[in-house]
Amino acid sequence: MTRLTGYRYSIYTRIARLALIEKGILYEMAEADPFADPPPAALLSLNPFGRVPVLEHDGFCVYETAAILRYVDACFPGPALVPSDPRATARMAQVIGIADAHGYWPLVRQVYAQLVFRPFEGLAPDAAEVAAGLAAAGPVLDALEAIAAEGLQLAGGPLSLADLHLAPMIAALASAPEGAALLAARPALARWWQQMAQRDSIIATRTGR
Repeated sequence: MTRLTGYRYSIYTRIARLALIEKGILYEMAEADPFADPPPAALLSLNPFGRVPVLEHDGFCVYETAAILRYVDACFPGPALVPSDPRATARMAQVIGIADAHGYWPLVRQVYAQLVFRPFEGLAPDAAEVAAGLAAAGPVLDALEAIAAEGLQLAGGPLSLADLHLAPMIAALASAPEGAALLAARPALARWWQQMAQRDSIIATRTGR
């Protein structure tokens, strides 16, 4: 049995779903809202921090998205998602680190949440948060643009965990016109996203699917 506990609006749940789909793994999806107060007891029983996603596979339970992705790639057959070249592997880890440490908050929690998600809920965006997010997004996208232009990762080669980890964050950013403009100004990264956006896994995991 393979079950993923996650939240339909969670960027990190989508990352895990992309890995499962790209590896061709059949899985059961269990919905849990980590923003509930308190978090659901079923979620806390799997992850003491009350966060998603959580993967259960044949009695083994693992949380933290990067750990889930490495487990999925190593444990299941299908295309390898970790490069064999050490420099490409280093760049893969670097992209994931940049996304988590520097990209998620401005791209998702500020730009996307304020300009897309809040209006979806009938709320007005916070202009100061939007401005801060757009300003902080610039250096993040510049760093990713340099990696994409180098060609070891984010360049349309064999799919890797870096592609899967970053794609939902870029999708969120690009769903806001202001974010799409920032992305368009980075041609190598924009080309990568245009290719990723056409993948079946990306299409299948759009919000609401």
